[in-house]
Amino acid sequence: MDSYVLAESIVKAIDEKKGKDIILLDIHEKTGIADYFVICTGNTKIQTKAIADGIEESLDKNYQLQVLHREGFQSGEWILLDYSTVVVQIFQPEAREYYNLEKLWSDGKQIDISAIIGEE
Repeated sequence: MDSYVLAESIVKAIDEKKGKDIILLDIHEKTGIADYFVICTGNTKIQTKAIADGIEESLDKNYQLQVLHREGFQSGEWILLDYSTVVVQIFQPEAREYYNLEKLWSDGKQIDISAIIGEE
């Protein structure tokens, strides 16, 4: 599966679960870790888990794609889902502010997601 199509599908799944402050970063020229990072915020442990579950269910249903690795689901403060070419990071607000991945990866190219989630 094309990594950008995968990233788009993840952004849509996050939006469906009302994830906030969604950022899609193209990092493929900066690192071999992945092609894209998707970063978002859920307000509570329940919401971060619902976002993670929503992503996993959507990708399994639509593409028969399973997450390769999952971290942080128990605490829900920072959940990481690894889909090889796309890594998803779901934060509660305090953890997102603390780790500030947007600043850490500021040399990555931020992709405008407004067309993906239907904003104008």
